[in-house]
Amino acid sequence: MDYAIAHIMEIRGKSILTTEIESEFTWEEKQHSFFRNEGFMHKKEREYVSNYFEKIEDQIAGADEVVLFGPGDAKTELFNRVTADPKFKHIELSVKTTDNLTENQRQAFVKKHFQRKPNWSEIEE
Repeated sequence: MDYAIAHIMEIRGKSILTTEIESEFTWEEKQHSFFRNEGFMHKKEREYVSNYFEKIEDQIAGADEVVLFGPGDAKTELFNRVTADPKFKHIELSVKTTDNLTENQRQAFVKKHFQRKPNWSEIEE
C-alpha cells in the first residue's frame, strides 16, 4: 500500500482475492487545492487520507491477521491509527517494508508471509 492505492488481499482457501482501494486525492485534486492555497491543500490531503484509511479499515475490520506492506510511510501511519483504535485490538497486525510490487509479487509475498498458517502449507509457489 501507499497513499495512492491499497491492495486488500484476502485468503480464501487456496486463492487470494484482491480488492483495490484508491485514494481520491489525485494529482489533479492536489494541483487544484494547491493553487487555492498551500494550507488548504494540506488540509484537503489530510481529509482524503483519513477517508482513504477509513475505507481500508472497513475492509480489514473482520480479519484475524493483517500484514501492511509496501514502500513509504502510509503503512506505518495506518498501523499507528489502527493500533490506537480499540475495535481493532483482536487483529494480529504487522508491518513490512517492500518495494513497489507487481500483482504476482504481492501474491507471492502474502503466500510467504502466511505460509506458516495451516491452510497455506499445501500451496505451491
